[in-house]
Formats: sequence, structure tokens, C-alpha cells
Amino acid sequence: MSDVKYKRILLKLSGEALLGDRAYGVDPAVVTRIASEIKEVRDLGVEIALVIGGGNIFRGLAASARGMDRVTGDYMGMLATIMNSLAMQDALEKLDVQTRVLSAIEMKELAEPYIKRRAVRHLERGRIVIFAAGTGNPFFTTDTAASLRAMEVSADVIMKGTKVDGVYDRDPMKDDNAVKYESLTFLDVLKDGLKVMDSTAISLCMDNNLPIIVFNIKDYGNVIKVVNGDPVGTLIVAEEGSGNE
Repeated sequence: MSDVKYKRILLKLSGEALLGDRAYGVDPAVVTRIASEIKEVRDLGVEIALVIGGGNIFRGLAASARGMDRVTGDYMGMLATIMNSLAMQDALEKLDVQTRVLSAIEMKELAEPYIKRRAVRHLERGRIVIFAAGTGNPFFTTDTAASLRAMEVSADVIMKGTKVDGVYDRDPMKDDNAVKYESLTFLDVLKDGLKVMDSTAISLCMDNNLPIIVFNIKDYGNVIKVVNGDPVGTLIVAEEGSGNE
């Protein structure tokens, strides 16, 4: 293994990361580009797990706000993450990267059931592992699922790929004066209500001292830079000064 900073990572992608210029669904070209970057990182000897949201297809919370039963909507959202996971698996395997989708909801024809020991074994054998269907429970986001799975497989870091290059004090897409943070503590995120991950996910990472790096997934090469410890995006840690020393 090359001299990388993080040996085992969990890469969290929103469903919107797969949209490209589309308003809905999956852009195969975007999925292929992300898969190519994941392959380059895997070739460095890094063990990689993924969690992909389903917002490009269905959002249970949004459907609930329009009158749908929240539990039903959340389960539909979990199925959307399965679709995205299968799309990413297809793209990776076309690049000759062995990939396994592990689902929190049993569906034997499509994915393996999530079992922690099985997931760790796949990672140790150099396979990409995609955790699908969230936690398998309603009322929990894929951010929380990412935090939970990262801790279960002892990942070194959660890398959250977004459409902006880090965490800002305001929405940089709407305010040109928004200021980017180079680093933050989990308490900063919770206290200031920063839209990084939901509060449950942040609290889990804080309690277990699991760093998060928020970066722009659209810039090719950023995943490798983060893995190497380059100052990309925003680092979120338990205390200032820890993490990227």
C-alpha cells in the first residue's frame, strides 16, 4: 500500500451527485466518472465503502410533507438507494473492480444482506462495498447510515462528497459572501446548525471520534487528494488541532 493517510474510508455520496445535468434519475456518464476515481483510489490499496443517498429518485421526508405516511415514504427512499447502489456497482464492475452491494433490507436476487463481518471481509479482500437501504429503519437518513456503517467497519474517516468545496457559514450557491471553513469541531456544527449531516449522524461521529471531510466530488482527483491527507474541503473533528496533523 502506498503511503496514504487513510487506509479504510467510507465515501458518502448524495443521490444528487449522480444526477449530472439531469433533473431526475442517474446520469451514466457521471456514475462512470466517479467510479473511475474510486478505482484509482482502490488501486492505491485503500479499502473503500460507499453509502449513496436516494434523493435523485425519491425523498421520503419530502413525500411525507405532502401527505404520504412517513414510514412508507422512508422505505421507498431506501429502495431508491438500492437503485443507485446497483448503478454504481455496474459502473465499477465495468472497470473490472469487484464490488458488493450489502443491503439492510433483504433482497437476495439483488444484493447480499448486510452482515458486519462479511462487509469487513470484502474490504480486506480489496472489494468495494456499497451499503444500501440505509439502516433498514424509517426515520433515519443515509447520513446516519453512513456514520453507523463507518463505525461498524472501523473506517478511518467519512468522506462526504458534495457539489461545493467544503462547509460554509451560509449557502455559497446563494450568497457570494459566504465564508468557507477549513476546519470545524462537531460541536461547532451542532451549535451553529451547519448543514453538513443531520444531527444524529454528527453526534454519532462526535461520540466515536470519527472525522468527517466534506469536499467537492465534482472535481476529479479530489478523492485521492483527501486520502493522501491534502488540505481539500473542510475537516470536522472532535477538537481543533486533531485530525490532519
